[in-house]
Amino acid sequence: MPELPEVETIKLQLEKYVVGATIKDIEILSEKIFSGDKDKAIGHKIVGIRRFAKQLLIDLDNNYSIMIHVKMTGQLLYQNPKIKNQISPKVIGGLGGKHTHVIFRLNDGDLYYNDVRQFGWIRIIKSEELKINNFAPEPLKDLTLEYFTNLLFKSRRNIKVLLMDQSKIGGIGNIYANDALWLAGISPRSTANSLQPKKVKKLYNSIHTALKAGLKYGGSSESSYVTPDGQEGEYQNHTLVYGRQGKPCQTCGTKIEKFFLGGRGTYWCKICQK
Repeated sequence: MPELPEVETIKLQLEKYVVGATIKDIEILSEKIFSGDKDKAIGHKIVGIRRFAKQLLIDLDNNYSIMIHVKMTGQLLYQNPKIKNQISPKVIGGLGGKHTHVIFRLNDGDLYYNDVRQFGWIRIIKSEELKINNFAPEPLKDLTLEYFTNLLFKSRRNIKVLLMDQSKIGGIGNIYANDALWLAGISPRSTANSLQPKKVKKLYNSIHTALKAGLKYGGSSESSYVTPDGQEGEYQNHTLVYGRQGKPCQTCGTKIEKFFLGGRGTYWCKICQK
């Protein structure tokens, strides 16, 4: 599932491509994906794009918003004659194929929503209905060291599982949790409340470092993720420990091991991460 860097990259590109555009029509090819009254969006101008954790909000000029969660395989792709990029083969079936479920017809291009597994969703809501307080604080925005320290102090859960709990911290998924823990030298199995203050601060900083690297490389296209211009991110070529099973640790040379924790593939160096 795309994480904070991937969804933020989508947001930044959509800001460039669709803010100021008017929605001329919405073609709903899968009722399962779309909910709400599309007429509340048709004929209205896009005035802004926001992101909350892994969800996107396209704000309109009539105080309605289009809320989107791409989940595991959702893709938002913008097409305009001025954009000549070759679409990634990860866009299975291309645009307008059997995996295209919603098309936003804009006055200067089209925005497609593709989703192979159809776990994602799109909703039309009143902008005021979005309850920001329902979203957990997220790194790079409002996650303070004090909140993070208190959160860990109160929990006996494995630290990696806690980092990925979207009700506690927004936006961190499997890729960046693995890499942040490696950077901090912390075993994914460690219980959160066992970490000493120095380790907690180091992990807090390591989360920021990992996420900023993800943003720098446009996210990770290990699976289905692509940017709205149809290109792939490059972070999968720069991961620190994630996906590196059997490869040497970049610090000590020990082979990286993989095990499952909370149902997710977990990568670690048994020498560097205690």
